[in-house]
Amino acid sequence: MSISLHDATAPPVSPGAATSLLEAYRPATDRFLASPRRTLLGRGTTAEVPHDGRPLTQRVRELLTALRRPDAPAPVVLGCLPFAPDAPPALAVPDMVHWAPPLSGDPLVALDVPYTESRPDWQVREVPAPERYGDAVAAAVARMRAGEFEKVVLARTLELTSSREPDLPALLRRLARRDPAGYTFAVPSGPGRTLLGASPELLVSRQGGLLTANPLAGSAPRSEDLAEDVRRAVALLESAKDLHEHAVVVASVRAALAPFCTRITVPDRPTLLRTAGMWHLSTTVTGELADPDTTALDLACALHPTPAVCGTPTEVARSVIAESEPFDRGPYTGMVGWQDADGDGEWVVTIRCAEAEGRRLRLFAGAGVVAASTPEAETAETAAKFRTFLDAMGASL
Repeated sequence: MSISLHDATAPPVSPGAATSLLEAYRPATDRFLASPRRTLLGRGTTAEVPHDGRPLTQRVRELLTALRRPDAPAPVVLGCLPFAPDAPPALAVPDMVHWAPPLSGDPLVALDVPYTESRPDWQVREVPAPERYGDAVAAAVARMRAGEFEKVVLARTLELTSSREPDLPALLRRLARRDPAGYTFAVPSGPGRTLLGASPELLVSRQGGLLTANPLAGSAPRSEDLAEDVRRAVALLESAKDLHEHAVVVASVRAALAPFCTRITVPDRPTLLRTAGMWHLSTTVTGELADPDTTALDLACALHPTPAVCGTPTEVARSVIAESEPFDRGPYTGMVGWQDADGDGEWVVTIRCAEAEGRRLRLFAGAGVVAASTPEAETAETAAKFRTFLDAMGASL
């Protein structure tokens, strides 16, 4: 196993270093992840993380330890984990991992990706239909107002079918260039399936003895009109409904991470995070680890699923999701990322994503439902979140 390493935190930035990895991505055999700190491309598969009765963190730790070699860089596991805790992982140690600085620092990322291929003629099916989704939101709101639970995240999908397979490398390049400062990924998610997307949300990262988490909750669609875009951002920062939803998520993240820390810092109020299509309320949580053996995946598993993708209380929200969503989430609202044998790594919440299989793409979008939610607003929010992928595909609802 050959691994080439680059310290992504050290200047200078080399034009083309990150975009060359993006251009080199090939489906099925490669695993690609770009974050605000680094870009990495894994080629081939040395070993896959098994699916058995041992805890996932133990399986990953033992595999990486077994593959470690003296005087060689620490091996890396890369891939995705599903929403359901008992479903098989899609994690592997690549034959080779190439690292580069972040895409956002590569000036070549500003170059547009033209449609060199003819755009597929997509047939679109909404699952569930908007009115059925609105009914599920209304039913959840009624139960929350009756005091059964506090929050649930309800999702829907778009199933897109074409007469030919989509050009996944071109789609990945368009996603990356649309939001180069976010988290762009393309990894195998199962036999014949590829998960790709552009998530705005870091679940948790570990670098040495420091951890960082960036929970997002509370969203508003962007506007092409500058004045209206600013108005929406200000309204989001002042929205009692969204601030409450965000506070629930931040409190959960703090409670999950505090036992691992000697010090944890949580800002009093959220800030705004901007993507190409959405405004999000954002809080950056930082901490110092008490135990140097605590890995990035240990922290990620302690957090997953946060109320931002599931709800609260967790088990009640899971049951509401199972009752309300007429599909299996699969990797959606799971996590995608990497970890090395030293325990450092980054795990990203798997949102703004799609799963490709043959001539079909399945897109996902969800909205956080609280007692103050309305079916119309949450349906519109999911439609706005679908725009990340639809715009990259040249498709629309």
